[in-house]
Amino acid sequence: MTPRISEIWVYLSASPLLGLTVTLLAYQGAFWLYQRSGSNPLANPVLIAVTALVAFLTLTKTSYETYFSGAQFVHFLLGPATVALAIPLYTQFRRVRAMLLPVVFGLLAGSLTAVISAVLVGRFFGASQSTQLSLAPKSVTTPIAMGIAERIGGIPSLTAVLVIITGIIGAVGARYVFDAMKLRDPAIRGFAIGVASHGIGTARAFQVNEQSGAFAALAMGLNGALTALLVPIIADWLTGG
Repeated sequence: MTPRISEIWVYLSASPLLGLTVTLLAYQGAFWLYQRSGSNPLANPVLIAVTALVAFLTLTKTSYETYFSGAQFVHFLLGPATVALAIPLYTQFRRVRAMLLPVVFGLLAGSLTAVISAVLVGRFFGASQSTQLSLAPKSVTTPIAMGIAERIGGIPSLTAVLVIITGIIGAVGARYVFDAMKLRDPAIRGFAIGVASHGIGTARAFQVNEQSGAFAALAMGLNGALTALLVPIIADWLTGG
């Protein structure tokens, strides 16, 4: 390490700028790779950026607390970014109103399927009760999922990891599933990925099509609220209690 680079590293590692800098650089680099790949879903920028950050923190032996002291500034912007999703949704309001019944039934079917299938898969592989309960809310955004898991006896930290994995898998694989099922309508594709893969899937939907992104944002919000209501009510039944 040259003296100049060494000085920069010493300065960054001792300040909150470290987490902010590496987060922005990791995502910018990952997004560049995504664009260079021709927007191939397998080159999902979130997956690449997360992998790069984990490798960086491991190699430099940087604690998560040190990293998050700077990354929290990006985390803070999640709130305003989520609220801003209302803008593209507003532009699609007529289409949403025309599809009200399919939206309602699709939401119920998708939400219940996501919860029940996750728990049943966990039970099939012999997962403990707390792990099964941690799996139940894995298709909603992290803050809501962690709150649900804590309330029903799951493990919030495990739920957070499962939520991120679910989002990445949905963002990477949804296109191939939709194509195999011959689903072409961007509204249907967006709503489905929003229900199944929350914010990460919604971000992917916006990269593909504004209408898909708007319906994904709608699904993400509605599914978060519905799952928060349903899971605590059916938690005992889910675990055979």
